[in-house]
Amino acid sequence: MEFEQIALSLILILVVGRIFAELVVKFGAPAVVGEVLAGLILGPSFLGLVELNETLKLLAELGVVLLLFEVGFESDINKLRAEGLNAFIVATFGALIPLFLGFLVSYYIFHLSFFTSLFIGGTLTATSIGISLRVLKDLKLDKTKMAQIIVGAAVLDDILGVIILVALVELIKEGKIEVFHLIKLIFFMLVFLIVAPIFAAILGHILHIFEKNHIKVPGYIPIVVISYILLFSIIAHYSGLPEILGAFVAGIALSGSIDLPKFDNKSMKSFTKRVHHQIEPIVFLFAPIFFVSVGLSIDISEINFSSLYLWILALTLFVVAIIGKMAGAFFTVNQSLKDKIQIGISMIPRGEVGLIFAEFGRSAKVFTTEIYSILIFIVLLTTLLPPFLLKKFK
Repeated sequence: MEFEQIALSLILILVVGRIFAELVVKFGAPAVVGEVLAGLILGPSFLGLVELNETLKLLAELGVVLLLFEVGFESDINKLRAEGLNAFIVATFGALIPLFLGFLVSYYIFHLSFFTSLFIGGTLTATSIGISLRVLKDLKLDKTKMAQIIVGAAVLDDILGVIILVALVELIKEGKIEVFHLIKLIFFMLVFLIVAPIFAAILGHILHIFEKNHIKVPGYIPIVVISYILLFSIIAHYSGLPEILGAFVAGIALSGSIDLPKFDNKSMKSFTKRVHHQIEPIVFLFAPIFFVSVGLSIDISEINFSSLYLWILALTLFVVAIIGKMAGAFFTVNQSLKDKIQIGISMIPRGEVGLIFAEFGRSAKVFTTEIYSILIFIVLLTTLLPPFLLKKFK
């Protein structure tokens, strides 16, 4: 493909994606909704100006890797300690209930294939609470005990979501479920999640010491951190795990939430802030390419809007997505009914991680165009709904 064509596609993706992101934010919706809508407009569904070619897919994959690094980077494990029990309850039940409900409904009621049903359940597990926290801040509820539970649950929810995604991707590769393989996969993931963050944190401290004492040329942090992210993605790959898990672990390790003995952890915190400041623009560049590509992957002309089956499936999965997260909050202890409702509503948005789940399902050919489109719209709707509900139940 000619350079000019790729360059023009990138210009359209970045500029139109940004315009739509700005527009939807003005109406109180998260930027990711606008970026997916931009993909719909630019792609085969409407204007057909951008084709999702191999180069754009590669850039979108890099966007996913950087996005998972940011998710890990923003996962402050220390926040789990404040309301550990309730955060654990909300995250665990909030992940498992949608997973099993989504699977059971899809497999036994709508008679979809086993792996399609599993991936549908997986897509409904993830939570993205950024928009909810913004609304809680507007309502002056961001410093409450309830907000601490939500933040702690979100940290654990991200970890559980990535583990579930990794497990499903590996099961799809095998084409069948074997108990031995599943146990081996879980073992490798646990070892990786325990050992890799410590190794990554040590490496992070070494990079910081080297920067402080030896580096004179500007641009050190972006170069070494991107290399560091890619290194851990490669390590994950050769450990038999998806690359995104390596990026996620690298983010957790560099977040400063892992204190190591015999290292200057206080000085590391300032290094972490500089990492965030210098890497965030790169994430802002590549992540929208992924979100726009989600919209480009949908061709609404292939969807049979007259199918009652599809409408019922979409409505049922949407209800499962809402009930699954709300139910998790009702298992919390020492919380008022109002707080439980607000916690449940705050955990409803699927956002970025839900889109990543759906995209993995599509690329693995587990989802048809219609199923994929339904899930994308459910993710978008669950991201738009909570701000209005939180204001109603304030």
